[in-house]
Amino acid sequence: MQQQTGHTLKAFDEDIDRLRGLISEMGQLAHQAIREAMRCLIERDTEGAHRVVERDKEIDRLEIETEKRVVQLIALRAPMAGDLRDVVAAMKISSVVERIGDYAKNIAKRVPVLENAGKIEALSLMPEMARIASEMVHDVLNAFVERDAEAALRVMKRDDAVDDFYDSIFRTLLTHMMEDPQNIKQSAHLLFIAKNLERAGDHATNIAEMVYYAATGQHMTEEQTGKKP
Repeated sequence: MQQQTGHTLKAFDEDIDRLRGLISEMGQLAHQAIREAMRCLIERDTEGAHRVVERDKEIDRLEIETEKRVVQLIALRAPMAGDLRDVVAAMKISSVVERIGDYAKNIAKRVPVLENAGKIEALSLMPEMARIASEMVHDVLNAFVERDAEAALRVMKRDDAVDDFYDSIFRTLLTHMMEDPQNIKQSAHLLFIAKNLERAGDHATNIAEMVYYAATGQHMTEEQTGKKP
């Protein structure tokens, strides 16, 4: 068996650190994109929404860069055990974060359509829903960088709050559409926005499961996830 030198170990650690840095950067961009897209929706800021859409290209670029580095790292360093779990998790997580960025982009794309929408009760619930979902994304990627399994568990348990917001918004919008057919179009757009936020929260929980496994080598139990039956 080929023995790894101190130089080789240091180089591997540096590669892993760069990989974690890319994931952290992607997460920060996705976190900001969700919050900024929601701000643009509330303030009817169509120019700001356009910038959110454009900045999504940077998240896409970072995903491609992450995949390249993962392939190189596996080919050159042949990581094993916990190191291999970290590397594989990084590749999977980058793909999930890219999808979260797409959800923020989708929200931003609906801002111009809703520019002249009147006051809708469900809209007042969305900023808090967006705050929770975006903070879940931020915190779970910090957990990955720190290899913090307990922090991943805490993120997982916050998804119920996002789901509760979605259920409330869904009922409110359904009532709004039934009251007046003219409300259907704008309510449908808002429902899609709420669904994007709900999916962002779901993806944050998926990342949490990956982080937990990478850090511990064990899968979360049903009791640990705190998911509703």
